[in-house]
Amino acid sequence: MRETPRPQGTADGSGTEPPQPRPGRALAHTIGASGSGSPHRSDRRPPHTPRGARHTGPGGRLGTTPPVPGRPALLSLLSLALFAVTTWQVAAGGPLARLDERVSRALAGRGPAPLTEFLADLGSLPVALPVLAAAVAYALWRGDRARALYAVAAMALVPAVVVPLKLLVDRVGPLTPETGYYPSGHTATALVAYCGAALLVHRRLVPVAVLLTVATGTGLVLRGYHWPLDVVASACLFSPICTRRSSGRTPSPRTGPS
Repeated sequence: MRETPRPQGTADGSGTEPPQPRPGRALAHTIGASGSGSPHRSDRRPPHTPRGARHTGPGGRLGTTPPVPGRPALLSLLSLALFAVTTWQVAAGGPLARLDERVSRALAGRGPAPLTEFLADLGSLPVALPVLAAAVAYALWRGDRARALYAVAAMALVPAVVVPLKLLVDRVGPLTPETGYYPSGHTATALVAYCGAALLVHRRLVPVAVLLTVATGTGLVLRGYHWPLDVVASACLFSPICTRRSSGRTPSPRTGPS
């Protein structure tokens, strides 16, 4: 008769078996006690390292919490602050306005008259508006309705904002006793029309639009149609509109919002 081998006892002869590994405990330390997927901790608390505690953004990339204001927002605030300062100086007849008048008197009449007149006319509605209209039609053809409507609304905002300001500030012109020259409506029209058209067609055209706007302001000052601060104020007032429009994502062709 064969004897069944007896298990080895402990030192005190209690006969208990050695502890066996428990798969459940090993699994808990491998993937987390609650199935959290963390290979390092069995509870749900985040690791103590700063990198591990950061939240991820879209696509698994590390994000920033809370969101930090972008550069376009900062530039817009600076532009509006500069507009407020120039308006205050012009309305109060401050030192900046007096310097502006001296500079304008020194520049008015300079340059070839046909060229400066042509540059000033770049900000007129018969020249600038068809450019924007063509860009809006192109954007609608691509299905980019939201940005096209934004450009139209921005252009409609120009007279709605400029005309009351002209009446409120009531500034005289450089070469005439008539009033209503601050801010420059031609500069605002050129900025919104050309920059809006560039952003609707292709962002690489934005430098061309900026160049056309600067050319318009230069022609207005050299022809004596506006003081330099009239031009600067319009650029500061309406550039945030174009900055806001350029900061959004451009939808792919024919896949714009319906």
